[in-house]
Amino acid sequence: MKFPSPPPYASQRSPALADNLVVASQPLAGQAGLAMLAAGGNAVDAAIATAITLTQVEPTGNGLGSDAFAIVWDGKQLHGLNASGCSPKSWDTTRFSQAGRVPERGWETVTVPGAVNGWVELHKKFGTLPFEKLFEPAIHYAETGYIVSPIIGKLWGLSSPELQSQPGFSDHFMPKGRAVHAGERFVSADAARTLQSIAETGGDSFYTGHLAEQMAADAAKHGSELTVDDLASNQADWCGTVSQSFDHFSLHEIPPNGQGIAACMALGMLSHTPIRDFAPDDPQAFHLMFEAMKLAFRDSAAFVADPAYMNDVQSEHLLNPDYLASRAALIDIKRAQDFQSGAPRQGGTVCLSTADQNGMMVSFIQSNYAGFGSGVVVPDTGIHLQNRACGFDIEPGHPNHVGGGKRPFHTIIPGFLMGEQDPLMAFGVMGGMMQAQGHVQMALRTQLWGQDVQTAVDAPRWRVMDGMNVICEAAMDSKTVQALVDKGHNMSVEAPDLSFGFGGAQLIHRLDGGGYAGGSDPRKDGGAYGF
Repeated sequence: MKFPSPPPYASQRSPALADNLVVASQPLAGQAGLAMLAAGGNAVDAAIATAITLTQVEPTGNGLGSDAFAIVWDGKQLHGLNASGCSPKSWDTTRFSQAGRVPERGWETVTVPGAVNGWVELHKKFGTLPFEKLFEPAIHYAETGYIVSPIIGKLWGLSSPELQSQPGFSDHFMPKGRAVHAGERFVSADAARTLQSIAETGGDSFYTGHLAEQMAADAAKHGSELTVDDLASNQADWCGTVSQSFDHFSLHEIPPNGQGIAACMALGMLSHTPIRDFAPDDPQAFHLMFEAMKLAFRDSAAFVADPAYMNDVQSEHLLNPDYLASRAALIDIKRAQDFQSGAPRQGGTVCLSTADQNGMMVSFIQSNYAGFGSGVVVPDTGIHLQNRACGFDIEPGHPNHVGGGKRPFHTIIPGFLMGEQDPLMAFGVMGGMMQAQGHVQMALRTQLWGQDVQTAVDAPRWRVMDGMNVICEAAMDSKTVQALVDKGHNMSVEAPDLSFGFGGAQLIHRLDGGGYAGGSDPRKDGGAYGF
């Protein structure tokens, strides 16, 4: 890993170098995790405390009604946790047939929130500090308030006009009849009581107790079919990881129902291309990444779902080396193409990373999906709920077709890089469909091209869209953009103040000599914190 001086990109941040690290998208949350490490906790304790605190200090991206995923290196092996919830059991395949689409906001978009159960399972397996202690920072900020940070304040203002009519939103998130501005204090006594209850009951009150009853009652009031039984049936899964190697390293992702497999597929395809011959910001390198990512997305859109419903095409088919080689062979090194899905079987999200001096490393991601999720806030609880039902497909016969008791397709994915035997990097790049392609960009920048974590985070990003469309950040060199246009890509440049769609990366890389390097995205309010 190289540490260039001066930095090659616009940000003047340096990576944080320490034996214990937390990188997060909001400073107060990152410091909450660091406090747990200082109190003798491990990287999992730090990750949970950071995640809990983020529900309060970054409500635009996550909340108590979110879903979550995690990858943990325990010092000897990797563990993958899927803490995403299912749709109400009473839903059937005709749920949204009349409307012709899944709604984007409101109670009808809510599936069972899994994040709280994710915290519980992580703590049971790996935690060392008392569970209640991990809630102390979040309870403090809910009870006494916190000062809203600049980027979160901006997102708050952008979302509020659309969501103010959703049940409970205005009462909770617009206490003065408007969005809370950056620099103002936000207090939630309701959330403080809820957090205290979850801490004291080990999460039971959320899924089988009074909080579950309050959620189900509000759901029934607004015509939703989410019940106490749906909540009580929730269970996070220790699902392991899927992986793809590239030269000396391998990328690990959570298996479907998440989109992480698309990052593995793209990396596998790129291993069959001449990408190693080009520099990280060479137009030809961008072109190859665009094409591989498009191919991976076409397949993930067609085949990825709750694994119980992926009957014809499963993860091993999508990651089959021969299949990935055949998909890579479709890439024209000179021209962009609009690909179709293949035949694998023939015949406003938050992410964080933590690491401790004993070698434990965690990649954790938690999300509402859209900013503030469904927009629904359950009265007197401070629980605002995700809108993960948006991940379902309404096409009959599609493996991700809406149904009852089923996990929808998920965009949120933690990432982890392994060397031949040792861990390399715990990381994530929050931001919808940006995430899988962000993982590919971070993996190649740090491993193939040797960039340090902060340089990799600072570099201009891109995201492929439908058809031939690609959006890049304004920081990308204009000559590079033109070279990509010449190859047939329909390039759009997004101005910095609209660049939330390029996500927020949080990276921790293990150093050969011991300790870690942490990089945190300048596109967000957070940072890297260590000792």
